[in-house]
Amino acid sequence: MNFKLKNNEIINNKMTSKLNIGILGAGGFANFAAKSFLKVEGIKIIAVTDINESAAKATANDLDAKVYKNYQDMLQDDTINLIYIATPPFLHYSQSKLALEAGKHVICEKPAALKAEEAEELAAYAKSKEFLYVVNLMQRYNPLYKIVDQIIKENILGEFLHGFFENYASDEKLTKEHWFWDEDKSGGIFIEHGVHFFDMFEGWLGSGKLVSAIQSQRANVSQKIVDRVQATVSYKDSFVNFYHGFNQPQILDRQELRLQFEKGDITLFEWVPVKMRINALLTHQQRIDLESKLEYCILEQHNPAGQENQKVVGNFKTICFDEFVTIDYGTAAEKSNRYEEIVIAMIVDQWKWIKDKSHCRIITEDNAVKSLQIAEAAAKAATFI
Repeated sequence: MNFKLKNNEIINNKMTSKLNIGILGAGGFANFAAKSFLKVEGIKIIAVTDINESAAKATANDLDAKVYKNYQDMLQDDTINLIYIATPPFLHYSQSKLALEAGKHVICEKPAALKAEEAEELAAYAKSKEFLYVVNLMQRYNPLYKIVDQIIKENILGEFLHGFFENYASDEKLTKEHWFWDEDKSGGIFIEHGVHFFDMFEGWLGSGKLVSAIQSQRANVSQKIVDRVQATVSYKDSFVNFYHGFNQPQILDRQELRLQFEKGDITLFEWVPVKMRINALLTHQQRIDLESKLEYCILEQHNPAGQENQKVVGNFKTICFDEFVTIDYGTAAEKSNRYEEIVIAMIVDQWKWIKDKSHCRIITEDNAVKSLQIAEAAAKAATFI
């Protein structure tokens, strides 16, 4: 008890001007995230631990940090006030719980746990102690996410009708022995990967409810390898289809997300979206407002000049517009910078809350719980085809 109180006092009273981070898991993404964190003034990576000691040493040397041989020893370091967890999913619940009980703030890679009830437990404990607990669902920090959110909130394209997310992912580095295929370790594709996109659509459209789910076993393989899954989730009076497939070379890896509305559609490209295309029926002022949000966009007009005040009918409604346009914004070249940009935005946002509990975060512990609830429901309901 004294140990927990001691760390709690340090976090809440003495370390708000700097953020000392201990890293659990020295894989490739942890290295990327750590270097992004270090671009924020006041943040320091002071310790690393991993069951692979050579990986821990390599990461620690790169970051000028100390190596701990085990996680428990690192948690007893009073100079650490936040633990960043980047281990396989089946470890997230127990490791996050140990960190919170040791009086540390926690940022964990997705998913929060393999079971929603475990995520709920972690979230409740963190709230009761006023500790930061958040899963890195960083998609909401993407500038394109925010633009789509504004378009929806301002009702520029009318009511939402349908959406999809299609993830044609690579399995080139996922050998048969990789933990990704073991549902006891990964939770399966919906839980390990899908939580990002369940969270994105909930942010735009509100709470979702699972309608159905299917999955497919890889052919001609004796072990259980579910490499394709699909779920349908309803949002109010509309629905969204989510497809994830891990079965092709890296060179063919691609993702596409589309939202259809009464007066047009929005398509986002790439796993971390960097490109956007809008097809829309707009008034002159709406087009001007959209262009002001999308600096350096490319606009194509489809209706002849001078044909204003047009009327069409859709969804039993009369739609008035001046321009039918396609707007392209962003390029694939922004991908690496965008990833770093949103990781930095995430850590800055969370640190603001550590320093000032009145700060309203973009993502909280509730995102981890809600996205996992949908993912777990999809995993449980999925039938084989």
